[in-house]
Amino acid sequence: MQLQEQRYYSPEEYLEVEINSEERYEYIDGQIILMTGGTPNHNQIALNLSGTLNFLLKRQPYRVFVTDQRLWIPNKQIYTYPDVMVVKTPLEYQEGRRDTLINPVFIAEVLSKSTKSYDRDEKFAAYRTISNFQEYVLIDQYKMHVEQYFKTDNNRWIFSEFEDGEDSLNLASIPCQILLADIYDKVDFNVEE
Repeated sequence: MQLQEQRYYSPEEYLEVEINSEERYEYIDGQIILMTGGTPNHNQIALNLSGTLNFLLKRQPYRVFVTDQRLWIPNKQIYTYPDVMVVKTPLEYQEGRRDTLINPVFIAEVLSKSTKSYDRDEKFAAYRTISNFQEYVLIDQYKMHVEQYFKTDNNRWIFSEFEDGEDSLNLASIPCQILLADIYDKVDFNVEE
């Protein structure tokens, strides 16, 4: 991510920049941040996960979105593009918009060297302010390693981690079970990225 010029932008100014741009930007509390391109491994992991979820959730009341769907987090004044997001239908939109969602139950981020700390800390804290949000999955693109966080009924978050291709990621927020080998299918850890 690259920070645009240091000045405060209103959410409306951000949306005007974003809608008229060929590049994607995130908005974090008044700052507009250019999203850099991903690596082939990052893209493959997001594609593998979203494709598997989309297949497993056929004819069920969920929609799966990948990388280009904007999410608004009003309590933190953030517009962001999760790598993979699942929303229980009906879709809920930001007031006055039809291109920005507000009600994910599941979000997954593929970690990169430049964003892993932000994804684990500030971004996760922002996601937790969304009332419907129940599960967060962080996927390492440099080695087989997945972290899963899911919210219990008493608003506690349970953490699990997985590192073996035969490990099964049993999602708590949606009726899906995915092998790590399927998430990492065609990912080449030997490529220097």
